[in-house]
Amino acid sequence: MDVPNVVGDWQEYQSDELAGLRVRVHGLKRATPKRGRDEDAKGLTYIAFDVTFENRGSEFVTIDLHDHPWHFDVRVGRDGHGAFVDEYGSVVIRDFNLYPQRRVTATLYAAAPVAKLKQVDVQVSPRLDGEPSFGYVWVGGLGVHEASTRAGARASTAKAGVASEVERFLQDNAQGE
Repeated sequence: MDVPNVVGDWQEYQSDELAGLRVRVHGLKRATPKRGRDEDAKGLTYIAFDVTFENRGSEFVTIDLHDHPWHFDVRVGRDGHGAFVDEYGSVVIRDFNLYPQRRVTATLYAAAPVAKLKQVDVQVSPRLDGEPSFGYVWVGGLGVHEASTRAGARASTAKAGVASEVERFLQDNAQGE
C-alpha cells in the first residue's frame, strides 16, 4: 500500500488465499461505549468507528479482530500519538466464520484529547484463518464527512481538513508517476 485509505473506503485483500475479502473503516463519530466510560479515559473525548469485513469470495474466512494493538491500533493528531483504546467497551470479532456474500462488523471505541481528534489514523491487522494479516491504514477525523471522500463527491468541496489533505497528497503523487 503506497497511500492510506480514507475513512469510508473499501480495501481489497491482495492475496490469492483471501480473494474476494475486503474491509473498511467507517462511521467515525463521537460516541461513548454502552457500558460507560473507562476511568482511564477521564478528561478525554470518546470516538467510535466501525470495521466491516465483506466476503465476496467463494470460501469462508475465519476472522479475529479483538486484540489491541496486535489486531488494530488508533493514532491521533499530526504526530500520531497513541489513543486510549477501550477494549472493554468495544464490540469485537472473535473466531467468526464469514461465509460468502456476508458481512461482519466490529464497533471500536477510542479516546483522546479533543484537539487531536481532527486527525485519526486507524490500522487494522486482523487474524484471518489463524494467520496474521497485512495492516491497512485509514485516515479521517472528526468533522470530516465520509460522503466527501466517496466517488460521487470530491473531498475538495468539503471543509478543509484531513480528507482534502489526503486528496491533495494523492493527486501530487499521481502526477509524479
